[in-house]
Amino acid sequence: MLRFMKYLFVLLFLLFLVLAIYTFIDNNRTIIVEQQIVVDDLAEELEGFTILQITDLHEKEFGNNQKRLINKINSLTYDAIIFTGDMLDDINSENYKPFYDLIEGIEDRENAWFVPGNADPLSYIAGKKSEFISGMEKRGVKLLEKIETVTKGDSEVHFVDFEMSIRKFNFAEELTILHPHQMNGLPKLNDLKDSDVLIALSHYPVVDYRIDSITSDPKYVMRNFDLIIAGHYHGGQIRLPLIGALFVPEAWDEKSGLFPPQNRVKGLWEYKGFKQYVSAGLGSSDAISFLKFRLFNTPEINLLTLKKN
Repeated sequence: MLRFMKYLFVLLFLLFLVLAIYTFIDNNRTIIVEQQIVVDDLAEELEGFTILQITDLHEKEFGNNQKRLINKINSLTYDAIIFTGDMLDDINSENYKPFYDLIEGIEDRENAWFVPGNADPLSYIAGKKSEFISGMEKRGVKLLEKIETVTKGDSEVHFVDFEMSIRKFNFAEELTILHPHQMNGLPKLNDLKDSDVLIALSHYPVVDYRIDSITSDPKYVMRNFDLIIAGHYHGGQIRLPLIGALFVPEAWDEKSGLFPPQNRVKGLWEYKGFKQYVSAGLGSSDAISFLKFRLFNTPEINLLTLKKN
């Protein structure tokens, strides 16, 4: 019996060692996840329009000055690149270098936009763009605070910040929430052509309960989004084989994110006609300090391609 227990202990130790080595290697590599998005009545010129999503970096470094991640990004062809928040690890962090290194190494920044996450510094301080945002924009990535448009022939793809776009705008009421320049272009949302594509960026996934809440609240309007793109969940961060994610940080969920439905953790889903894509992202958070790593959950960037129905 003693010998059996000794062998069992050695076996468990070896399994733990193998798992630890695998997890370390897996947390420091990246994969490209590709997804086709079917859009009803998509214009011929927008067939194959491609969006590269990067999210939830959390100050993670993939090689010296992000070299490994940069090489992977620069091997891709895309029409727009979007950053959906949590590039930093804490709202008070001043460690901008991992994100700035990444931006500086990306060759194609022609259409590059950012929406903030809960772990990023404030975008505005005392009415002016923060140091974090100013440094980001100097490096070629713009804060998404109005409608941004990519034109292909006679057709257009519009990108908007989800939270800004759902408000019914009354200048006097909204002045304390949004800056005037953020509101000036948003009435254009009411005048889009049928052939245009409207894509909303959000750090937080827009859960089913939230969609129901927005559509029933007279202060808001759920636009005719062709696609919502989000991050935040990290794919559950800790995933178990055959089970999936045990938890996602979701305040709108009645179970506070415990044991989420696996078709609402990452990837593409649809609810009441609204398509949404949620990336598992690149980094990890430390809501529980000793669990600041990803398990069976390889860091990812996401290449989304629009396709006709």
